[in-house]
Amino acid sequence: MALIASTGVGSDQPINAVIAVSDLDGMEPGVFAPGPLSGVPILLKDNIETADMPTTAGSMALLDNAPGRDAPLVARLRAAGAVILGKTNLSEWANIRSSASVSGWSAVGGLTRNPHALDRNTCGSSSGSGAAVAAGLAPAAIGTETDGSIVCPAAINGIVGFKPTVGMVSRTHIVPISHSQDTAGPMTRTVEDAAILLSVIAGSDPADPATAEADARKTDFRAALDAGSLRGTRIGVARFLTGYSPGTDVVFEQTLQALRDAGAVLIDIADGPDMDAIGEAETTVLHYELKADLNAYLASTDPEQVRTRTLADVIAFNIATPREMALFGQETFIKAEATRGLDDPEYIAARETSLRLAGVEGIDRLLSRNAVVALVAPTVGPAWSIDVVNGDHYLGAASTLPAVAGYPHLTVPMGFVQGLPVGLSFIGARWDDARILSLGYAFEQATHAFRPAVMRRSIDDLGDVASVLAPVVAQP
Repeated sequence: MALIASTGVGSDQPINAVIAVSDLDGMEPGVFAPGPLSGVPILLKDNIETADMPTTAGSMALLDNAPGRDAPLVARLRAAGAVILGKTNLSEWANIRSSASVSGWSAVGGLTRNPHALDRNTCGSSSGSGAAVAAGLAPAAIGTETDGSIVCPAAINGIVGFKPTVGMVSRTHIVPISHSQDTAGPMTRTVEDAAILLSVIAGSDPADPATAEADARKTDFRAALDAGSLRGTRIGVARFLTGYSPGTDVVFEQTLQALRDAGAVLIDIADGPDMDAIGEAETTVLHYELKADLNAYLASTDPEQVRTRTLADVIAFNIATPREMALFGQETFIKAEATRGLDDPEYIAARETSLRLAGVEGIDRLLSRNAVVALVAPTVGPAWSIDVVNGDHYLGAASTLPAVAGYPHLTVPMGFVQGLPVGLSFIGARWDDARILSLGYAFEQATHAFRPAVMRRSIDDLGDVASVLAPVVAQP
């Protein structure tokens, strides 16, 4: 907390407030050149390598993993003047070990709790990044996403989260799941702060072929923000991504009116692509790429620090380590280990299918057929109760289409359901990151729906809910 206080960052101050503090106009030329993040404290998800801290992905198998190297995105943050405060807890192995997991839990970090109601889940896998920013521990954090791992914890914790186009930000020295879908991205209290962070961390990396176009595609994302960008803009309302949470749908309808009031032209889209087929193909891709990509990552670590050299070794380690298996299993790991390599026809067909259905025949077709520039939908429902017996109670979300396609996805706070925050998703075409951020910024400026976390023990303690739960006492 001392670092936060030293920069003037409090629980209600965004990054741009710190930048004003760091603006040293009038100093002698050459004495000090402040970077865009000078003195700004940043937290990192604990699957992103830094030279000065271990990187565990929440697993005890990586407890001593300290290869002494900064991920390229970390090097960019440091060069911009950021202060790396530390690592945040995550859903272990970025929530890929089991489909019956408890999001926000890892064997190393324990359980992350939602700062709006401490008995509620934080979603994942960037659970600690979302909760820390919502709680005011830092103005910004970096998360990573394969499918929903930035936008879900951002929405459920009531903050902004941005999943860039895959290839905008380097993935080198980040514990992987899938080279097709993985990306890092900013988690902040404002869209402006997300744009500032993205401008710093975006860029090409020779070690990550997916980023070959990043230098040509990146821009000053903050300068591209326009509070009037919704005026006259055609936005598609993805009705096929609603209906799983009645309370969220009520807030969403109110939000649509706010978009209209800001000048947006809304086009209802009732039918979307075959989400079951996309999900099936995505699952196959993730199984194959998890084995290949994690084995490659583990091979790059120090064998004296990391004794588990393959996914098979990690599976054996978990079986031999009771704490790892105390809450749920590792059936996804086992399925991934059974895959036969990236030259297998099953994998090649699944990757082609998933990319085509979610991209060209999915988002691209929805945008072009309806003459819209972006899609909006509820990001996810409100936070569910933490349940270490039965696992997550996950109802639905908007994350899969842009995750599988590799397209940009922004979530911005849009309101509350019984005191729990919910977010609005903006989804766009590949490399259209700047426009998606600008549309979200315009919505944010029109609504100001963000509210600081209240740190209640339970939703039962929140005013409206507490009064309903109390019995009616008969008057004499």
